[in-house]
Amino acid sequence: MVAPPATGTLAAPRPPSLWLRFAAMIYELVLLFGVVFIVSYALLSAANWKYPLPDAQRWALQAVLFVTIGAYFAWCWSRSGQTLAMKSWGLRVVDANGRPPSLGRAVLRYVLAWHLFVPSIIVIAVFQAHTLVDLMVFFGGFCAMLLTAKLHPEGQLLHDRLIGTRVIPVAPR
Repeated sequence: MVAPPATGTLAAPRPPSLWLRFAAMIYELVLLFGVVFIVSYALLSAANWKYPLPDAQRWALQAVLFVTIGAYFAWCWSRSGQTLAMKSWGLRVVDANGRPPSLGRAVLRYVLAWHLFVPSIIVIAVFQAHTLVDLMVFFGGFCAMLLTAKLHPEGQLLHDRLIGTRVIPVAPR
């Protein structure tokens, strides 16, 4: 690890490539599929809800999943700075001092990270096109928001810039 300079901030290592971060995100999606499946199944079974869900139940399910996924990320980031996917791909979230972010900052990072998806979700909600078109808009919008890291000298995304965190590469153990 790099020793902190006299100012108290960690010297910035070279940021991980967007391809590496994207690969970790894809792996994260695979892992979260299991979490979402189990939580959804448990809620639907416990509440005896049947598809198609009325709006109130659908919103409740989405809120439970949002909180569950947020708890997973916030707990992992604040504990070690890494989720399982980030460990596998050699990435870590750190604050300006090179430590894992606090729980509050990790929760804020999770909420703000949704900026990667919100523009696409708004376009999809407004235009309600064919499913294939919606998927293309979603993926294209996500990639466009991800590419904004290229505009920052340290390769940071907007949510990391706003709260003072960054993703750094770590050596495998």
